[in-house]
Amino acid sequence: MHAQTRRQREVLDFIARHIESHGYRPSYQVIARHMGVSSRSGIARIVHDLELQGLLTRRREDGHFYVDMGSPKGAAGSVEIEWLDVPADYRERFEEFAISLPEFMIGAQTPERIRAFRVADDLMSGADIREDDIVLIELRQFVRDGNIVVAVVDGQQTVLRKYFRVGAHVELRPADDGDEDEIIRVLADHVEVKGVFRGLLRPIS
Repeated sequence: MHAQTRRQREVLDFIARHIESHGYRPSYQVIARHMGVSSRSGIARIVHDLELQGLLTRRREDGHFYVDMGSPKGAAGSVEIEWLDVPADYRERFEEFAISLPEFMIGAQTPERIRAFRVADDLMSGADIREDDIVLIELRQFVRDGNIVVAVVDGQQTVLRKYFRVGAHVELRPADDGDEDEIIRVLADHVEVKGVFRGLLRPIS
């Protein structure tokens, strides 16, 4: 289930990013400050609506309300994950449909921030990511050296590789750094980072 209004989506997205970057859940006051509102009552109403949709849970500790992602412990649910929008020479039939996953698999993230991507080669096998695996990608353009990313090179070639910035260039390396001819090295403005690797699905063989 997705948040129903733009404001709800903004609040949900902020909570997910806050938990990811700070490691703890935000209070109503923190959410209100980020959203630029002076009253916490408006935030409380939004959080209540998201709670009714099963997207958030509230906890009261030391006289303050805090917000967690997802349903209460023990509740079951699933989310739909869309495929990453990248150039492709072909697209398998199953990629026309969203993937349904158990809600716990995306942790504190929201389905809107996660995409699925099918791996096209074995150059990341050193990280136990293999051809035809389906990886879960967090939509993000800011990355750090060593992050595993999906990147589009020159608007055409799409790869899953380790990212490194080297001066004015970007190097996209296999998991084990591989042979020199397996490393893609191009000017930074020739690379579009689509997102960062966050999880893995492997078809049963």
